[in-house]
Amino acid sequence: MPDANPISSETLEVLKTIPTQTLIDGLWVMGWPMSFIHGAKPLQPGQHMAGRAVTLRFVPHRPDLVADKPKGSDSAEYVAIELCGPEEILVIDAMGWEYSSIGGDIKFLRMMQLKAGGLVTDGAARDSNTLKSYGFPVYAANTTAKQGPAEFWPWQVNDAIQCGGVLVRPGDAVVGDDDGVVVVAASKVDEVIRIAHEREEVEEVIKAQLEIEQCSPGKYYPFNDATWKLFEEKTGKKRTG
Repeated sequence: MPDANPISSETLEVLKTIPTQTLIDGLWVMGWPMSFIHGAKPLQPGQHMAGRAVTLRFVPHRPDLVADKPKGSDSAEYVAIELCGPEEILVIDAMGWEYSSIGGDIKFLRMMQLKAGGLVTDGAARDSNTLKSYGFPVYAANTTAKQGPAEFWPWQVNDAIQCGGVLVRPGDAVVGDDDGVVVVAASKVDEVIRIAHEREEVEEVIKAQLEIEQCSPGKYYPFNDATWKLFEEKTGKKRTG
């Protein structure tokens, strides 16, 4: 279930300003998995998003499943979509089936109406030209003309899932830009932001010094004792992490 203390709107706005690669660095420093969703590529350039995860899990097709699953508006994908507003990202576990469709223009029209924050999947999306016009970021492993129900079905909403090899829990932070999508555990968002901001500052100091010295980046990068000494000399700040 979603975290009892959801990530605040203010924190989401901060996350939108941090590149995904810097969030990856923050997670790495903490010893957490890097949580980059493999296969989730931007449907078009210039996409940027940060929101709380609403999760949806697909399972393989089987006739008895079709008979048992809820129908119409009670079907899992429609239940999940109704939970999405401007600060929610629908994350779909499609088992990495990159040619199988998780939906297209009609299903995701509702996400446009709700002004949903975005859509992420390790599967494929149909009707890509129409989806591009809907106004919310879409990250998918592929686009496809195939129909999904012949291969798999939406089954479970807001439980822990995998997407592109990454654990996603409801309420986690989901951040996307041109480089892809990163997931940050809700309980670790503040710490990752702190580390990310520090690393951004350190990297700016490094780049400025490399312009001066015209030397190998290896002198200061990856971060080492010389890096932190330079950082303290240039900023007067002490390392915090």
